[in-house]
This record gives sequence, C-alpha cells and structure tokens, in this order.
Amino acid sequence: MTVTFADILGAAQRIKGVADATPLVPSPFFSALAGQEVLLKLENMQPIGAFKLRGAFNAMATLPEGVTGVTCCSTGNHGRGVAFAARQRGLRAVICMSRLVPQAKIDGIRALGGEVQIVGDSQDDALAEAQRLVAEEGLVEISPFDDPAVIAGQGTIGLEILQARPDVRTLLVPLSGGGLAAGIAVAAKAIDPAIRVIGISMERGAAMFESLKAGQPVEVEEVPSLADSLGGGIGMANKLSFPLCRDLLDDTVLVTEEEIYRAMQTLFYEDRIVAEGACVVGLAALQSGKVSAGDGPVATIITGRNLDMNLFARIMSGQEIELGTYTVKGQVYDA
Repeated sequence: MTVTFADILGAAQRIKGVADATPLVPSPFFSALAGQEVLLKLENMQPIGAFKLRGAFNAMATLPEGVTGVTCCSTGNHGRGVAFAARQRGLRAVICMSRLVPQAKIDGIRALGGEVQIVGDSQDDALAEAQRLVAEEGLVEISPFDDPAVIAGQGTIGLEILQARPDVRTLLVPLSGGGLAAGIAVAAKAIDPAIRVIGISMERGAAMFESLKAGQPVEVEEVPSLADSLGGGIGMANKLSFPLCRDLLDDTVLVTEEEIYRAMQTLFYEDRIVAEGACVVGLAALQSGKVSAGDGPVATIITGRNLDMNLFARIMSGQEIELGTYTVKGQVYDA
C-alpha cells in the first residue's frame, strides 16, 4: 500500500470547490530576508481554518456505503476537518484528544457537531481510544496521517503550488505525523524530481524527526509547545507516512520555541497574517538561518489559524509564555 500521483489527482477532483484553491502569495519581508522569493500557501484560509480539511474530506468521500460514524485521534485541526466532512455526509464523528489540546480547538470541533472525548496525556492515548471505538462501536477510523486518502488529500497542496508556480525550487513543510509532508513530497517529486522538500518540526517532541533518525517509528515524550499541532507520535505500526517521508524528504530541521515565537510575530507584523505556531516553522527555519533559500523561489505552507487568541495576543505584545515547565522569554517585535 502506498500513495501515488494518480491518487493525488483523484483527490483534487473530489475536494474541488470545497477544500482547494487557497491563495499562494509572496511575502516581501521574508523574500528580502532569504534572498529569494518566498511564497506562502495560505491554508489558514480553509473553511475550517486549516489544511486538514483536504485529507479529511477526501477520506470521507471514499468511505463505503453503510458507514454510520467515524472516529479519529487529533491534536485539533484533523478533528475539525473530520467533523466538518462528517456533518456534510450526515455521519456521527467522535474525535479523541489528549489533555494537551488547547480548549480553542476542542470548542471548534464541538461547534461543527463533533463529539469530543478527552483521554490521557498524549496522542497515543487518544489513538487507543479511537481504536477502542472502532472495535466496540463499529466506527471507521480516519487517521490524521497514516491513511492513503488523507495523504492524497494533503498532497493536493503540493499539486496546487507547482501548478501555480512551477519554478519553485524548495518546499518547507511542517512535519508532524508526516501526512502533509508525505503527500506534498509525492506530488512535488512527481512533477519535478529535483525539487527540495524539507520537513520542519519543533525541537521538543518531534516524533517523525526522531523516527527518521532512528530508522523506524519511535515514541517520544509529548510536551506543551507553541507548535501544538505538530505534537503526538506517528504510531508504532505506521505503514505509510513514515516510509514516504523516509524515502522522499531531502532533509528535516528542528526549530526552537523561541524561533517559533519570533516567526509568529514576524508573520503578523510584516504580512498581517494570524497563524498557529505549527504553521510558521518553515519561516522560523529561514529566519534563524537553519535553512537556506537555495537557488530559486521557496514556498511554505501556512497550515492553520486555530489558536487561542489570548495566547496570540500575549505573543504579539512580547509577553513571556509558560509551556508546562518550559518558559519562552518575552520579546517585543522589532524587525
């Protein structure tokens, strides 16, 4: 089982008019900083405020007749996508989440008609509950990253970027369970085998990064992060996203909480864009110098906007942020 370019083309047809055609815009500030044009794929403009609608909608569209309900584990945005797509099909959706998920994301899922079950302190705990619901209540699981239809749906982002700008030479992709990075890499490498696809994650609790380094899926401790959407494991029985990321990503890079904080400020003050911490990791890698632009245009994905606005306001005003036992020192923005 794998995901092909043909699967991504099929997904593009299924999501058309619902979860596609988000803007691709240049960032003058980051372009000047990088020395190459930097393009932002604004997935925060999706109806649910995040790219996850693509994969969730495609997966829902491929379900067999007779399904009455679905379930998933989620750090927030996948659950919102599943709830949105399930409501359109008149299906029950039970979203399993850990206690680390921000309340704003829980509220967003409930507003879309999804049932939320809070279980444990990690994505792995939430996954176990979703699998229990499959076994005991007959729900169908839609994995946030290790599902071929989900990966194909996310891959439509890479397809759209290169259809609009075939001259893009580097893609900087937020990396968590690997569904987004795998899908984009499949699409991008099929169109242009020479393109660079780099996965970016946060320094604390980066499960896919550690798994790729180990050569197999590994467990990591899940801790609070400004990039909370990138938290959680990849599943010890991962069949798709791990091998695709292993085979197709050109590099993986980690950024600190301080670099994420700074990139969130920069994106807002320079481009007037509200984005979650997980969405700016590509920009944080550029801004910190951990990734170079290379020899042509760079594109990154602003994956979502579903964050606690009180937290956002504190970051924009330069206040100190507590992440469990870790403190991100405040810094007033100054370009």
